[in-house]
Amino acid sequence: MGRPVVHFEVNGRDMAKLGEFFKELFDWDIQPIPDMSYTIVTPGEGPAGGIGQVESEDQMWVTFYVEVDDPAAHLKKAEQLGGSILMPVSEVPGGPTIGMFATPEGHKIGVVKTNTP
Repeated sequence: MGRPVVHFEVNGRDMAKLGEFFKELFDWDIQPIPDMSYTIVTPGEGPAGGIGQVESEDQMWVTFYVEVDDPAAHLKKAEQLGGSILMPVSEVPGGPTIGMFATPEGHKIGVVKTNTP
């Protein structure tokens, strides 16, 4: 069985406007995180997501995160297959372990290991 998609992100210059767009279009629950440039998106079914506030167009993207048991190994494998590491393995405070790579064509994909027992 393949690895599941567990999270998605949409980054843009106007987080509030993007949140309202998805709320109105898909009836998603949108919850901004106080003092952060990030909003949690709960679509109802499927993986939760987020909307990030960015400063420039080169930071704007839509990506998804795949659950893996070893993010470092998957980043290394992505690199061996022609991809490139965009973000090394990092611990989110109080959350999961994540990393990000680009496919050979430049698509940004995240890997995540949730830290649940």
